[in-house]
Amino acid sequence: MLGVMTGNDAAGSHGYGAPLWEPDARTIKNARVSRYMRWLADRGVHADGYDALWNWSVTSPGEFWTSVWDYFDVLGDRGDGPALTDGTMPGVHWFPGATLNYARNALRTAWTDPDRPAIIFSSERDRSGTLTYAQLAAEVARVAQGLRALGVRKGDRVVALLPNIPEAAIGLLAAASIGAIWSSCSPDFGTRSVVDRFAQIEPTVLFAIDGYTYNGKDFSRSEVVSEIAAQLPTLRAVVMVTLLGTTPPPLPATVRLLGWQDEWPTQLPIATSMGHSSPEFEEVEFEHPLWVLYSSGTTGLPKPIVHGHGGIVLEHLKALALHLDLHPGDRFTWYTTTGWMMWNFQVGGLLAGTTIVLYDGSATFPETGRLWQLAAQQRVSYLGVGAPYLMASQKAGLRPGQTWDLSALRGIGSTGSPLPPEGFTWVYEAVSKDVQLASMSGGTDVCTGFVGHCPLLPVRSGVISGRSLGAKVESFDEDGKPVIGKVGELVVTVPMPSMPVMFWNDPDGSRYADSYFAEFPGIWRHGDWIEILPDGGCIIYGRSDATLNRGGVRMGTSEFYRVIESFPEVADSLVVDTGRLGAEGRLVLFVQPAAGRELDDDLTGQIRAALRQQLSPRHVPDEIIEVPGVPRTLSGKKLEIPVRKILLGTPVAEAADPSALANPEVLASYVRRPSL
Repeated sequence: MLGVMTGNDAAGSHGYGAPLWEPDARTIKNARVSRYMRWLADRGVHADGYDALWNWSVTSPGEFWTSVWDYFDVLGDRGDGPALTDGTMPGVHWFPGATLNYARNALRTAWTDPDRPAIIFSSERDRSGTLTYAQLAAEVARVAQGLRALGVRKGDRVVALLPNIPEAAIGLLAAASIGAIWSSCSPDFGTRSVVDRFAQIEPTVLFAIDGYTYNGKDFSRSEVVSEIAAQLPTLRAVVMVTLLGTTPPPLPATVRLLGWQDEWPTQLPIATSMGHSSPEFEEVEFEHPLWVLYSSGTTGLPKPIVHGHGGIVLEHLKALALHLDLHPGDRFTWYTTTGWMMWNFQVGGLLAGTTIVLYDGSATFPETGRLWQLAAQQRVSYLGVGAPYLMASQKAGLRPGQTWDLSALRGIGSTGSPLPPEGFTWVYEAVSKDVQLASMSGGTDVCTGFVGHCPLLPVRSGVISGRSLGAKVESFDEDGKPVIGKVGELVVTVPMPSMPVMFWNDPDGSRYADSYFAEFPGIWRHGDWIEILPDGGCIIYGRSDATLNRGGVRMGTSEFYRVIESFPEVADSLVVDTGRLGAEGRLVLFVQPAAGRELDDDLTGQIRAALRQQLSPRHVPDEIIEVPGVPRTLSGKKLEIPVRKILLGTPVAEAADPSALANPEVLASYVRRPSL
């Protein structure tokens, strides 16, 4: 039996499972998923509640995803063929013969409600404003015209080194409108990290920023842009967005330097419609590449994950409307960078007709409550954050519901890492007892969540409400058998249209197949530990490939962090197991003390006692070591696997790519010690 507490066990002594929110009759009636169910009933599909709807969605995937297309009236030609071809994953194909365009669907509100705000933007530098859907469409048309004049055509790659600003969303939509393929990195990425990603896809045009502001400090990027351009031989042009006013970067003689506003080519006419500029949309195949996302890139060359136009349109409409319950005109934001899939997910809010609210800067500058303040100022309907932000707000003693007017806030999304029970409880005590808290888990690989919330389901402490529609998520034990009420491997046994259409430069699909289907042929193994409760709720326990193993008992890392980081004396922590197949290792806990504190014998004893008491004797580490910091990726994820490799003797330079880390200087603190 796997050594992780079940939801029933946890509901008693550990805080898991306590009811925090229940949908009332009005919420259920007005939810978009309820309207969708009534629409289905008129067409002969009767689902009595969410469980029945989910079951239909995964047992009849072709009918379900066809209904999503029809219900949301996706613009395009669905064709007369089947929704998906027969076969096993990863060889399944969706909607063969169908054509559509992501950008056309994202901008459709420009022709039905042109004055509705499409983008509201704000930043640390007080760069703020609003673009209506009509204005957004005009900007997309202008930039798409410029790309065409530069020779960009269907299938070419357009990349960006931009923060979360309107220009990034405009660039994506412009590229997509002509069938070009988008990819972006956050400007805090180092040169090597960017080149490792972009060089794989051989881009034609680079959108870049001259600098950005974070935590009250300015960071010039001109030198980095110059270095990147010099290492991308296929580049024809760099289009600079000026925020800091720094000196333009020197570029290779073959690369044109253009300004975002003033120097775009104007040789091509722009179509007009409804009195404003209108992009010309290239209708593309359902699986035509839309963008390339990447694995974290902490070891080896990042995996270039390609998603298609059609799969993302259907998945994001389903997720945003039926799960997050976003309505046209709602104001939707997710705190993210352009290097995280949640940025792509956030831009997807345009598909649902929402107003997306972009913020460029630190979530905690000049104070921890910055995002709550933003939500109040912009009357945000749905605020998405990483789970660590909610925990930081709790630790800071914030009471957002009392401090700011959050009366417009209906939903809060949490992802990036498991949200512990006390985080759930804090939201309902300190923010609002009426808000729908959606803890989600998914991945860059599918650019969405496998499990999450739905307004028809209750919210319970520490528990993700359920499996997402169309996502046949199961928990597999060591023998590859599905289990309920026990922790196992998160697998997906039915294809989803937002699964990658391919990896770039993987002509025979072998790298793609090895990444997800090697262990269970025909079944997607995601690399997370999950427990599916008897009532359908889910608990995520962290990455299964960073698993801890004590005496044959497997344990997820999130449990440790929940206990350890509840200590005010602890700023951060990381736990690894040095065991290998057939060999018992040591369980090592690294602790970064809070400012002004130290890891003395007293604190060490308290941590050991808490782990023993709150989890089990197996969770008590063999060694607790003080470190100056915990290494994290630029998107905030802890580097458990690279640290484990370092402890087992891998040189630091080979264990992790420093340019992909937020704090590479701390890695030297983890060099193997004699006791390990």
